[in-house]
Amino acid sequence: ASWLLTAAGVAPLSKMEPLAGGWANSNYLLTLDDGSQLVLKVWNERSPDEVELVIKHTCWLADHGVPTPAPLLLGENEWMLVKDNLAWMLMPYIDGGWLPSDPSSLYELGKTQAQLHGVPIHESIPTTFAIGYVLWERLVKDAREGDSMTPFLQMLEEETHLLKQRIPMDLPCGIIHGDLYPDNVIGREGEVLALLDFEEICIESFAMDLATTYVGFGWKDGLPVPELWDALLAGYQSVRPLTDAEHAALPDLHRYAVLAVAAWRYWQFVVNVPGTEH
Repeated sequence: ASWLLTAAGVAPLSKMEPLAGGWANSNYLLTLDDGSQLVLKVWNERSPDEVELVIKHTCWLADHGVPTPAPLLLGENEWMLVKDNLAWMLMPYIDGGWLPSDPSSLYELGKTQAQLHGVPIHESIPTTFAIGYVLWERLVKDAREGDSMTPFLQMLEEETHLLKQRIPMDLPCGIIHGDLYPDNVIGREGEVLALLDFEEICIESFAMDLATTYVGFGWKDGLPVPELWDALLAGYQSVRPLTDAEHAALPDLHRYAVLAVAAWRYWQFVVNVPGTEH
């Protein structure tokens, strides 16, 4: 990591320790000789070109007031450096734990998410939700071709047809996070400090993104907790009220959000890296 610290023009390394979180990258907490701390992020599953786009989008959001850490400049105009075909970058360390799932915290998270949804669209942000229908249909297609259909994939195929009929195509859209789960939000009770990892960022339904956040934060012991939804929705609507069409679509969007994360986990832990315990 010393070569990155030199490029950033900061103090030398004193201590390095791994940080939890992130399937597609490795994160390390760096403590420097002057007592300051930074995060080293090494992207294991994203190409440098993909990472460059993630960085561009993160900086766009930070410039528009979204609480997210932008990477340090490494030299004149580089946000990352490539070594061993992997993108490496340094980010500010935000001292805080993962945001807890309690009503006051979810109220604040709802407000923050609504503020994110108000950011103007950048032309380079993709218009496809990577773990939505496009992933579901690819999983089913590959399984049929490989004669490896499972009950889960059969259900996913049926749900794709059903939800495409039930969820309107013209719900209000814009920039969404797509993955606001507890390991992507730093905070403390009643306070959001930072949103992390905008790898699934795209132009999609705001209400779907809100439902996704509820799936991440609002379920306990395999069941949704209504009190947590009420808090998340109240915080969100204090900034951006939902339309009547969005309200009507919420049950189907909630179902879609549950299936999206289930499809991603199926792809990651059954297809991509089978045999892991999850």
